[in-house]
Amino acid sequence: MLALFSHQRSELNAYASQIEPALLIADRQHALFSGDDFLNTFVAEHSSIRVVQLLNDSGEHNLQDAINHPAEDFTATPSPADEVAYFQLSGGTTGTPKLIPRTHNDYYYSVRRSVEICQFTQQTRYLCAIPAAHNYAMSSPGSLGVFLAGGTVVLAADPSATLCFPLIEKHQVNVTALVPPAVSLWLQALAEGESRAQLASLKLLQVGGARLSATLAARIPAEIGCQLQQVFGMAEGLVNYTRLDDSAEKIIHTQGYPMCPDDEVWVADAEGNPLPQGEVGRLMTRGPYTFRGYYKSPQHNASAFDANGFYCSGDLISIDPEGYITVQGREKDQINRGGEKIAAEEIENQLLRHPAVIYAALVSMEDELMGEKSCAYLVVKEPLRAVQVRRFLREQGIAEFKLPDRVECVDSLPLTAVGKVDKKQLRQWLASRTSA
Repeated sequence: MLALFSHQRSELNAYASQIEPALLIADRQHALFSGDDFLNTFVAEHSSIRVVQLLNDSGEHNLQDAINHPAEDFTATPSPADEVAYFQLSGGTTGTPKLIPRTHNDYYYSVRRSVEICQFTQQTRYLCAIPAAHNYAMSSPGSLGVFLAGGTVVLAADPSATLCFPLIEKHQVNVTALVPPAVSLWLQALAEGESRAQLASLKLLQVGGARLSATLAARIPAEIGCQLQQVFGMAEGLVNYTRLDDSAEKIIHTQGYPMCPDDEVWVADAEGNPLPQGEVGRLMTRGPYTFRGYYKSPQHNASAFDANGFYCSGDLISIDPEGYITVQGREKDQINRGGEKIAAEEIENQLLRHPAVIYAALVSMEDELMGEKSCAYLVVKEPLRAVQVRRFLREQGIAEFKLPDRVECVDSLPLTAVGKVDKKQLRQWLASRTSA
């Protein structure tokens, strides 16, 4: 499995406890691995792990040395096609990261079919400017799709216009994939004087990871000068694309339709009953490349699937008469911060470990650039400043993108009729304060 570069101690320890890995490949450029403190502790807690380090010539096990001097007796053992190839990561709404088993068969099909729909070829020159370990950047069609087609992948350290525009021009990139906040940054850079001539080779811009507003979508062809393709997928399997020959109306206002004729998608109400066409409800899906359950998570699987094996993703959608899907929001208690998913429960549990915090609730707040940011509502024994809260969470090993963007200390949290925290009211409070 591939951990994300933004993950820290908390996430890595959770993954290691779940899959009991034999090998950790650690990059010395990552803050966790720049010294030996974390690695020593990690290996002591997970004794089965051997560590291979990148960019560390003095390490006991060095990947570059293994590449330069391959073992003479190494023999690759073929794997059955229905065996797990690797684990993908779910955004999730609980504190423990859930692992998604993807088989050789299902993932290969997903990549191959994506290549066909997106028309990747040997001439494809793809800029990967979003986290390379994300399912979106790997397989929709992503880097794996480019390799399958025989094309070229160009890597960017971040999606900023100042970095990506020169790379596009230098390498004559013709396809790239972004999340909506990065699209906003590119459009802003062009409006502020960045040369559009640098993007002359770019023919297709895929946008996914979070819902793209129709207003932003409509600006892409005119201002960036390339075709837009909307992508709505999930690491659990189902992938939807607008097609390259779709009308502008469909491309701007929908997130496409499933890539496989055998994908089954329907919309359910809160009780699991089918809703009429066009109504908004829970996405239910099953299909040949959609997973059958999270790894070692029987309790979660019991609630994530219905009796007929349909997976409930937590997305709220509507489906038009032609089968095109429009994403309307999320049902789960999850914040989508520029494509990075934050499980509210995980951060709330960590906040409750602070000695001054009595109650905690994390909610989303709208943000023009990121789509959503997070606000922590706290009932405290003594005043706490936002900087103190974020420092505490960093000390717990929480990834930077999960830290609350805003902190509000209140006397009490509003409750629903059944005694749960009323997060809808908290979001209304927040909206009234930020608009004032």
